[in-house]
Amino acid sequence: MSLEIRKFVQFDEETLIEGFRKAEPPLRMFAVAAVVKNPWAGRFVEDLTTEIRSYGPELGALLTQRILALAGGGDAIEAYGKAALVGLNGEIEHASGLIHTLRFGNHYRTAVGASSYLAFTNTRGPANAQISIPLMDKNDAGRRSHYLTVQFAIPDAPGPDEIVVALGGSTGGRPHHRIGDRYQDLEELGHDLDNPAAI
Repeated sequence: MSLEIRKFVQFDEETLIEGFRKAEPPLRMFAVAAVVKNPWAGRFVEDLTTEIRSYGPELGALLTQRILALAGGGDAIEAYGKAALVGLNGEIEHASGLIHTLRFGNHYRTAVGASSYLAFTNTRGPANAQISIPLMDKNDAGRRSHYLTVQFAIPDAPGPDEIVVALGGSTGGRPHHRIGDRYQDLEELGHDLDNPAAI
């Protein structure tokens, strides 16, 4: 069985004013999504690996290519994440299967020069359900300024027998961020930051 993609969707927003102040520079957050037929919908399938090994790499490559074009290249992306939303005739396991594989995520990691893991959500819902993609700094998981969420919905997807698979990104962190980062908290608590085992 080959991957069946019904359509691609893009989301792009640019925040110019945040907290009653001009955002300098403006923050762009964006996402690309593929609406795909769920090969396991409506039945219990014991072994999902055949489709995962086939669909994961193809989706990872296609979505990475599209989000890089939307962002203007991998260097423009500072924070990143992924998500899958399965329709009502599917399982959460189906959503997870398509995005929780190195064959999917490594396309994006490599393209943006990342070292941190991809934050994620995997959920189930009807058409027009909210898709939330949590973001984090591509190289520093403790950098709180880049804890963001891209949110959008597709009016006609996922259908009951579909899965929406998406990648998200941003060009920076929250405008006017001022809550510090994880490392400041750890220092205040007396943790030895040079000893990861102590954290």
